[in-house]
Amino acid sequence: MPTIETKIARPERCPCQSGERYLDCCGPLHSGEAVAPTAERLMRSRYSAFAVGDTGYLLSTWHPSTRPREFKLDAGLVWTRLDIERTLRGGPFDTEGIVEFTAQCRSDGTRSTQHEVSRFVRVDRRWLYLDASG
Repeated sequence: MPTIETKIARPERCPCQSGERYLDCCGPLHSGEAVAPTAERLMRSRYSAFAVGDTGYLLSTWHPSTRPREFKLDAGLVWTRLDIERTLRGGPFDTEGIVEFTAQCRSDGTRSTQHEVSRFVRVDRRWLYLDASG
């Protein structure tokens, strides 16, 4: 199992707010032991990767056509909540999907939200983040 350097080594509850423990939810996806079966599951695991500071996972689940060469997280941001607004396709037998969500964070005592409509594609049975619009 690869070692992951994260901001939060092993949070008890998963940041994706599934209600499960991190080690039983997004942890296996981040470590490479499992892959996301749906676009929404990938989106939730990517949110958790932002929350724990796992840039390697974010880059590995980003489609090569839109993935940046370098990617740094803002160490001052603390991700606090994820709300899934809607999903369109993105199931286990689809090849593309859309997940609309709102994520909340804080930095230096200031709270903010990020609303996004993310597109995902499935390549070789793996879901990948393609791009987003706000």
